[in-house]
Amino acid sequence: MTDLNINSRIQLADGNSMPIEGLGVYKMTDEQQLVDSVHAAYNAGYRLFDTAQMYKNEAAVGKAIKQLDAKREDLFVTTKIAEENQGYDGVMSSFEESLKKLQMDYVDLLLVHWPIHQHFFETWRAFEKLKEQGLVKSIGASNYGMIHLEYLKTKANEMPVVDQIETHPYLSQESMINFNKENNIVTQAWAPLGRGRIFDDETLKKVADAHQKSPAQVILRWHLQRGITFIPKSVHETRIVENANIFDFELTAAEMEQLDGMNKNVRISQEPEMVYEIGHQYPHG
Repeated sequence: MTDLNINSRIQLADGNSMPIEGLGVYKMTDEQQLVDSVHAAYNAGYRLFDTAQMYKNEAAVGKAIKQLDAKREDLFVTTKIAEENQGYDGVMSSFEESLKKLQMDYVDLLLVHWPIHQHFFETWRAFEKLKEQGLVKSIGASNYGMIHLEYLKTKANEMPVVDQIETHPYLSQESMINFNKENNIVTQAWAPLGRGRIFDDETLKKVADAHQKSPAQVILRWHLQRGITFIPKSVHETRIVENANIFDFELTAAEMEQLDGMNKNVRISQEPEMVYEIGHQYPHG
């Protein structure tokens, strides 16, 4: 663990590799703010940038990356296909649009944003085709539970190499992470910090104080030591830098257990099985 840094990569089952930590850009709709955030993250060592059709900011991400003095192969860019664009033709045409917005010839990782029962297999068939065409380096899923992955396995020629799920100390998802490990799928945490709602937790504060680190840094270190990857989101340069500064300390086994014990199985977002059934996201508190 001690040899890792912000540039460290994890091997994917398809032979490609992915940075352990990246910048999420969910809800970043102000173009200049997003461009500044991507530049701050790049300067802090981040090389993974995660967007989605649903975020409506692929063009801003493309613009920000274009302005960087970076080789394309040194970067790792992820986008996701929205529910309304699923189905074979929907994936193919909307992805072409995504590439134009991103000003790229390919993306490193394409994810199905949410599992929906309509077009379940044909969506994945399009993903396999895009990979075959070289327009996508790796293909994966987001918000897929065990049942969705098992179902996909019945017809897929190749399985997702990444499953991006909501996980943080109040939703540890231990069994899901173990399932992914057993199936050679890398788990990537979205909302890894619980959207900041858990920073005041006493357990977390005590561990943070012991290491003279912030609660956010402790949570990200916990993810790291669980063997998963993560994409914290921030528009503040100081926090972007802080979130990258987690490689110079280690949580003890006892501290890891304390953080594991914070689990409440509480979701911030949607229940994947419900989205799968109704075919779209739904209003929630």
